[in-house]
Amino acid sequence: MTNTLLSQIQALGVVVDIDSMDRKAAESLSVSTTFHSMTSNQAIVNGQLQVQWDANLEPLVSQYVQDAAIDISTEDGILKVLNLVTVLLASKVIPYLDKTGRVLAQTSPRTAYDKDATVAHAKGLISVFGKHGISRDRVCIKIPVTPQSILACKELEESGIRTLGTCLFSVPQAMAASQAGCLSISPYFNELRVHFPEGASSYIEYSDPVQQHPMSPIIYSIIQAFKERQTSTTVVPASIITLDEAVALARLRPHHLTISDRVLALLAVAPGRSDDELAAVTLKVTEEKSVFDADYLSNNAAALQIALSKDAETSRKIKEALEIFGRQEEESIQFLRKALSANEA
Repeated sequence: MTNTLLSQIQALGVVVDIDSMDRKAAESLSVSTTFHSMTSNQAIVNGQLQVQWDANLEPLVSQYVQDAAIDISTEDGILKVLNLVTVLLASKVIPYLDKTGRVLAQTSPRTAYDKDATVAHAKGLISVFGKHGISRDRVCIKIPVTPQSILACKELEESGIRTLGTCLFSVPQAMAASQAGCLSISPYFNELRVHFPEGASSYIEYSDPVQQHPMSPIIYSIIQAFKERQTSTTVVPASIITLDEAVALARLRPHHLTISDRVLALLAVAPGRSDDELAAVTLKVTEEKSVFDADYLSNNAAALQIALSKDAETSRKIKEALEIFGRQEEESIQFLRKALSANEA
């Protein structure tokens, strides 16, 4: 077998997940590699909703709306429809995953600062997955790490629903997610905005991202802290744009990487690199020991609230990510209302 950059990364012990709901891409890429899990978010759902609507989704969604007498003019009604779309898209990709791999769906950004609403949305997603033959041991719910939502993660984990902390940019967020018992966390390497036209100009491509990218030492510090504390929470960096960024993150030796189908396709044909180029690195830990050892969940996650209030950059990134996901979710809602209303006419 040809020694590709993708196979080399996997040979390091870094598990590869696919950050896509494109069934055709998953099928094509599965010929040359194996994915463990599939990750998604509101932007991924929105893109595939519009691509796959006519061929794969419209008949099933329209029948559901009719049979369940869903009022798509209400927020509750249309979000139930969006839950179904999310599950249907995931169901097309799960055949190309490891038998123990999971499909990941993200709770609504509109519930990010409401613990009970986040719990309710997560349980709603799990219920729809179950009705479509995907048991909860094959599902993980992505939840933005805010003080309110991290308490939702703890409650969900205690009820047997696995969670992943997302919209994560800092050590305190990571430690809070670990303390909540999250299955995984996904620290973003690049900000979410760089994936969209309005924010693409802010992207910086570093010549040596493992040493130069500002998120490298943060993710390294999280990985080392989890190892030292023997936490079961796995680190799954996300938001990877280039081959060099994938290599840089692999050199930090996370548990997994979740990678878009575009970058995966490039990795699958890229020639292998030297051992030195893939060697593990040691970076400076970014925080004092007290930051790693703080109790971030007690008193309604007060310590996490304080940490975020003192970290303007992380707070900005979370706010922007939630706004972007909110716009993507709203686009999906408007698309569904228009498409389903046209069917009724």
